[in-house]
Amino acid sequence: MSQQAMNVTHRMVPSPGGRIHVVEQGAGPLVLLVHGFPESWYSWRHQLPALASAGYRAAAIDVRGYGRSSKPGDLEAYRMLELVEDNAAVVEALGERSAVVVGHDWGSVIAANSALLRPDVFRAVGMLSVPYAPRGGPRPSEVFARMGGDEEFYVAYFQEPGRAEAEIEPDVRGWLAGIYAAFSGDTTAGPGAPDPHFVSRGGRLRDRFPAGRLPGWLSEDELDFYAGEFERTGMSGALHRYRNMDRDWEELARFDGAPITQPSLFAGGALDASTTWMADAIKAYPATLPGLITSEVLDGCGHWIQQERPAEINRLLTGWLAALPA
Repeated sequence: MSQQAMNVTHRMVPSPGGRIHVVEQGAGPLVLLVHGFPESWYSWRHQLPALASAGYRAAAIDVRGYGRSSKPGDLEAYRMLELVEDNAAVVEALGERSAVVVGHDWGSVIAANSALLRPDVFRAVGMLSVPYAPRGGPRPSEVFARMGGDEEFYVAYFQEPGRAEAEIEPDVRGWLAGIYAAFSGDTTAGPGAPDPHFVSRGGRLRDRFPAGRLPGWLSEDELDFYAGEFERTGMSGALHRYRNMDRDWEELARFDGAPITQPSLFAGGALDASTTWMADAIKAYPATLPGLITSEVLDGCGHWIQQERPAEINRLLTGWLAALPA
């Protein structure tokens, strides 16, 4: 583990699903950092010291089902409503009444819903890689089933419990190396290559991952850390997030089309499918994020934005935080 990530405080705090592992650095207004798939609190290792140096109390969590946090056995325990309440419980357990919440990938969606459902706790929201798109449209599983034609979209591939686990868990380290490389700006497949977001019928997701090369942002030791976390926990807790998308769609119906009104930030990578596929969501920000202060798409950057471009993301985050109302 890098030296900068060792100068932190680890603690376990109570939450509705058991306990949440929190990694803290610094003192000041609380900034809660929420990771995505397949990641960990460690995804914020570059932001923790930067935010601490800027005068903030940075707290990165292991989302329920990941790392040292509790891993409930019930699939429905990974509903969005549960994860939002985990975030609110962390803020309370840290002795604070409010926080800024920042998320990446699935963490971006969790952060957005935390701001939407608990505006009493989350006074501002930052979203990395996955743009905010209000709840709406057809049932998610119906959308995913129609994508890809003869191929299968990865979210649909993840739906059946045990299926993706059977692909990943025999070689966690190799699978993680592949997915990190597949969606990084410097190692992503070029134009015309098979899209790694899709699975050939009867194939595996990893069949389209690059082999033999790590992205520039990821060292062998850092990959070892990620692999060790998932080798210990297994993949089901992480994958259950995808398996609750229809349930979330049903339970959040009252928020159909709802904007997030708190001060907000968005940053994405120009080479990230999340940014390009959801370009219309970004264009809709004047209506869906009326409190937007900062929005930037980084050229040449892939999906793992705060690890690929830590200096730029730290600059954006600290500048945005400084501009927030006191």
